[in-house]
Amino acid sequence: MNASSPPPPTGRTRVRRGRHVLGTLAVAVLFGGVLTAPGAAAATASAGDAAPGPAPEQITNGDFAAGTAPWWWTANATAAVTDGRLCTDVPAGTANPWDVIVGQNDIPLVAGEAYTLTYTATSTAPLSIHTNVQLATEPYTTDLSATDQVGADAAPVTHVFTATADRDAAQLAFQIGGNDEAATFCLDDVSLRGGAEPPVYVPDTGSPVRVNQVGYLPKGPKTGTLVTDATTPLPWALKAADGSTAATGTTVPGGVDPTSRQNVHTFDFSDVTAAGDGYTVEADGQVSEPFSIGAGLYDSLRGDSLAYFYHNRSGIEIDAGLVGAQYARPAGHLGVAPNKGDTDVPCQPGVCDYRLDVRGGWYDAGDQGKYVVNGGIAVAELMDTYERTLTADGAESAELGDGALRVPEHGNDVPDILDEARWELDFMMRMQVPAGEPLAGMVHHKVHDAQWTGLPMLPHLDPQQRELHPPTTAATLNVAATAAQCARLFAPYDADFAARCRTAAERAWTAAKAHPDVLADPADGVGGGTYEDSDVRDEFYWAAAELFTTTGDDTYRQALLGSPLHGDTDAVFPADGGMWWGETAGLGVLTLATVPNDLTPAQLTQVRSVVTTAADHYAQESEDQLYGVPYAPADENYVWGSNSQVLNNMVVLATAADLTGKDRYRDAVLRGADYLFGRNPLNQSYVTGYGERSSENQHHRFWAHESDPDLPHPPPGSLAGGPNLTAPTSGDPKAAEKLNGCAAAMCYLDDNGSYATNEVAINWNAPLAFVASYLDDSGDGTGPARACRVTYSSHPWSTGSTTTVTVKNTGTAAVTPWALTWLLPGDQKLTHTWSARLDQHGRTVTAAPLSWNRTLAPGASVDFGFNSSVSGEAADPGTVKLNGRACTTG
Repeated sequence: MNASSPPPPTGRTRVRRGRHVLGTLAVAVLFGGVLTAPGAAAATASAGDAAPGPAPEQITNGDFAAGTAPWWWTANATAAVTDGRLCTDVPAGTANPWDVIVGQNDIPLVAGEAYTLTYTATSTAPLSIHTNVQLATEPYTTDLSATDQVGADAAPVTHVFTATADRDAAQLAFQIGGNDEAATFCLDDVSLRGGAEPPVYVPDTGSPVRVNQVGYLPKGPKTGTLVTDATTPLPWALKAADGSTAATGTTVPGGVDPTSRQNVHTFDFSDVTAAGDGYTVEADGQVSEPFSIGAGLYDSLRGDSLAYFYHNRSGIEIDAGLVGAQYARPAGHLGVAPNKGDTDVPCQPGVCDYRLDVRGGWYDAGDQGKYVVNGGIAVAELMDTYERTLTADGAESAELGDGALRVPEHGNDVPDILDEARWELDFMMRMQVPAGEPLAGMVHHKVHDAQWTGLPMLPHLDPQQRELHPPTTAATLNVAATAAQCARLFAPYDADFAARCRTAAERAWTAAKAHPDVLADPADGVGGGTYEDSDVRDEFYWAAAELFTTTGDDTYRQALLGSPLHGDTDAVFPADGGMWWGETAGLGVLTLATVPNDLTPAQLTQVRSVVTTAADHYAQESEDQLYGVPYAPADENYVWGSNSQVLNNMVVLATAADLTGKDRYRDAVLRGADYLFGRNPLNQSYVTGYGERSSENQHHRFWAHESDPDLPHPPPGSLAGGPNLTAPTSGDPKAAEKLNGCAAAMCYLDDNGSYATNEVAINWNAPLAFVASYLDDSGDGTGPARACRVTYSSHPWSTGSTTTVTVKNTGTAAVTPWALTWLLPGDQKLTHTWSARLDQHGRTVTAAPLSWNRTLAPGASVDFGFNSSVSGEAADPGTVKLNGRACTTG
């Protein structure tokens, strides 16, 4: 890099899922949290061999005895040799570390060679510097990327790294900018030599007794895992906070867990139901992290996981009153200098000749790009979280309602979770190609900086040009699906916005049908992830499901029934993985299975069978695995963002539990939560702020305290991507340095620089929010008791139908006054009602009593009815709720 070079990126490329095969080079093997080097003894020199001399020095003039050459520095700094050191005057007020650099070029590196970099440095003001060994030109790929703290004392600094490729002219760069205060930075004794002995990375896994560090529901399963060399059962004891023994038992030896290569036992204390904090489990002379037993353990997680989306909004000031002063920031990408902004964005050269206002939306992940296919699954799962409150027994709507969450739209009579969803939906619809242009109605795949955004970087300080990337069929169908869901959910609150969503959805569907194979370019990975997808059958199925559920139109019914994915469980819920942005048909299946629609009873039974069949498989995985996780990819191939795969499988399980009331599905969800919050091979809670050993250095441009102490850690409720078997070969320098040969579930680093294992993302926090709501709604872990039965009888006539509803109080207490709510399928409208006061808002119908039938005594029933504008028999609405609790139907 020289004075005119752009800042080096620290990004990554999104790839389709694939199997990682280790090469023939010897690699360190991670076994039970301990690294060993196969063949190490063979590399030991014999007694008669001469000791090798030191490897050659790669740095020229590292002691500055010959002056400053060949060292260089950016034009905004001055440097000279003073007292045998190279001292650089660092100006005040620079925004980024790379705004001021001292470096040396033309350094040769050999692929696979381990190097030791040493230096000493001082600064008259505390500096957090970035020390990089990297390509000297774009894309500035790093072999070493480290953050060092430099102060008044000249403490030696040492880094050991392995070169990932042969480089004739690498660069050593000390990035020393990004500080408000001016300083003098002095450097000495810089050395870079090969022949290093790479340090053996041994993760700190804490106690071998692994539990859910948040806790357990009183009536739910309570299991844990013990890492031990023992092969016979061992005694365990559950201790209360006061040290008393609450329960005892013996462990069950499980053998070697293939995901971690650890020998483990399991233990079960499900019989303990007494609520309390500070419980621990003792086994094999070791003590677990403390945890709680009680209802309401996940109440704060529901709000924290949803606040993640407000934190990552683009185009709006983030208010300290909602998130705290350390997380407040100006609006990003609104065209206020130095931003180029998202209000007037050109296409990449040669893609289009128009510009679009694509403000708003959520930043995708650790970077500041905005991707329609990633936003699609994320916003759908937020809307699913809300829609579940309309269809599932015991689902709580108040905690998602107006005034309940950290959003600035309080007081608009719209549920806060829908306000948050709208922020993304508005952006996605702005990405549609305007009328009159080629590919009109299609949707641009993504928008992001022309080059990778630097790390760290606050959004409002990003100086790069933003660019629209070509439209794709996948992005277009994401808009068709989510805008269709938007149309039915916003109808009771904002009819104009709901109509806009429906128009956008139908326009996108028509465009996608006309252009069914416009695919993202897998080489389009400069400045942002590619998000390529070569098979869009799943997006067509998902979009058809949402449009059919919203409209009842037979066009979409036929698209569903004619899809090769319809009824194919393995295709929509892969047995060795789960839903993700590249496989979205399952989102459509979950909608069809839970939201009233015009499928025939036989078709609805088939769709629900797909859900329960998948749930049976995921539940079996949870029951079989020694860490209880409902995720078992082939060959233990934990993928990029594996924690989101776990959570999406938990969404399927939770939906099956809602549909059937079966404890087996609920228990598998709870065991999945155990894994995420600490019952895993690393004894690591992957959610910031939850558990004694929670992640706190996720990869993010602003939540980057590890890279810059002036910046914050991620806020509570932020999910780390999790173990990734391919991380060491992904280009992630931190993973390449420490995780070679790692066991699948051990391939994780809580490091701000490890984007392949520790990134955050909107499509990872979205299923966390869904599951957090489900867990919080679960109370003490028992299923909700149903104290009512509803019979819904429909009789068709030429231009509509007549429906009679009977509601019976099957409980032991009178209900007064009563209110019944349900959803009407498709575009059905009420035309005449009797024996109750019926109100319709969009698809939601509420029936309230008249003066003479206000009270429902135990065992009593009340009848009422309505005519509706649907030709043929009106479909069963599915879930009907009496005063907020679901009734048995039929």
